[in-house]
Amino acid sequence: MVFTDDTAIMLQAAVVLANSGVGTDTMTTVETLDGWYAGHLHTEHRASGPEELESVRAVRHLLYDLLSSDRDTAATRVNDLLAESGAIPQLVRHGAWDWHLHGVSADADPATRIVVDTAMAMIDVVRDDELDRFGICADETCTGIVLDLSRNRSRRFCSTACGNRNAVAAYRARQARD
Repeated sequence: MVFTDDTAIMLQAAVVLANSGVGTDTMTTVETLDGWYAGHLHTEHRASGPEELESVRAVRHLLYDLLSSDRDTAATRVNDLLAESGAIPQLVRHGAWDWHLHGVSADADPATRIVVDTAMAMIDVVRDDELDRFGICADETCTGIVLDLSRNRSRRFCSTACGNRNAVAAYRARQARD
């Protein structure tokens, strides 16, 4: 693994959240947000409701911009996001998680925690000069972010749907030539 587990999980969560606002909006209900939390984040310190949904939806563009930035821009954005949030990094242990880093206290609003945790994860990406782990989906109709944590760096599509759509198109093109 290129990054520590908590960094990789936060990067994956940030990509899914950022991509939820690309094309058709897939983060439209509190239930969808709950599913995202369950699939990617700790759910212990959060409120649930329409206000939280809107605050999380409102930060998706920040995540998209950060995750699709070049190295120097990403470093500047990380610094700005951490400064704006008043981040105070601290080691915490809770639930099934051993010691790991949080950028703000557990009582910070969820959208702030998401942005700060993503910025904290991006510190490792920038320091290790691994921004080439991020890309834009190879599907011509999609601008979703791709996070490639594979050893051979072969991931090209942001989702199975985009990959399948392109595989079917390639298959049909081969069949038409034969």
